[in-house]
Amino acid sequence: MSSPLSRRGRREFLKTVSLGTLAFSTVQGAFAEELVKTPAQTEGPFYPDKLPLDTDNDLLIITDSITPAVGQVTHLSGRILDAKGNPLRNALVEIWQVDGRGAYLHSGTSNAEKRDRNFQGYGRFLTGSTGEYYFRTVKPIAYPGRTPHIHFKIGAQGKNLLTTQCYVKGDPGNPKDGIWRSIKDEKTRDSVTIDFAAVPDSKINALAAQFNIVLGFTPEA
Repeated sequence: MSSPLSRRGRREFLKTVSLGTLAFSTVQGAFAEELVKTPAQTEGPFYPDKLPLDTDNDLLIITDSITPAVGQVTHLSGRILDAKGNPLRNALVEIWQVDGRGAYLHSGTSNAEKRDRNFQGYGRFLTGSTGEYYFRTVKPIAYPGRTPHIHFKIGAQGKNLLTTQCYVKGDPGNPKDGIWRSIKDEKTRDSVTIDFAAVPDSKINALAAQFNIVLGFTPEA
C-alpha cells in the first residue's frame, strides 16, 4: 500500500516541483545543446536483497506508520532524457540509499542492528510524458569507505537502461571517494554532483535536489 505524503510534505513538494519546472523551461533550449551523458556507475553490493512491501516514492513513511524516518527531509526530482534531450515516458526509476544511521536495506549491511526501521530504503517511480520523477527521502550521509550518494537504476520495457549514482555537491568526502573519482571528465563528474538546497520557508528545514539523467542513446519506442 502506498503512503500518501503529509499535508506539509505535499505543500513543500508542490512548491519544489513548481520551482524546478520553471527552471527547466527557462534553460531547456540551452540545456539541449549542452547535454552531458550521465555516466554508468557500479550498482554496488547493497541493492535490496529483499524488497520492502512498500515500494512507493515516499521513503520517509512506511505503509500506515506515523513515525517518520530519521534524517533531513529531501525532495529529490529530475527528468529522464534520451540522447537528444527528449523526455522518456514510462521509465521505471529506482533509488536506494543508506538511512540516517548509515545502514542499507540489505542483510549484508555492516550495521544492520542500527538500521532505521522507519526508513523505506528503496523506492520506485514511473515517469509520465514529461519524463519527470519525484522522491521524498533523506539527505544521504557518509559511511565507512563512501561519500554520501544515492543509487539510481533506470529501466523501460523490462530492460535496464542505466545504473548510476548521484552525489552531494561540496561534500568534503567526494575527492576521497574512489567511485566519484573514477569519473575523469570534469563536466561528467559535475553532472552527477548536485546541490541539496534549502527549500524556501520550509518549517522543517527540508532540502530540494534535482538530478536530470541523460541516457547515451535513444531507446526504441
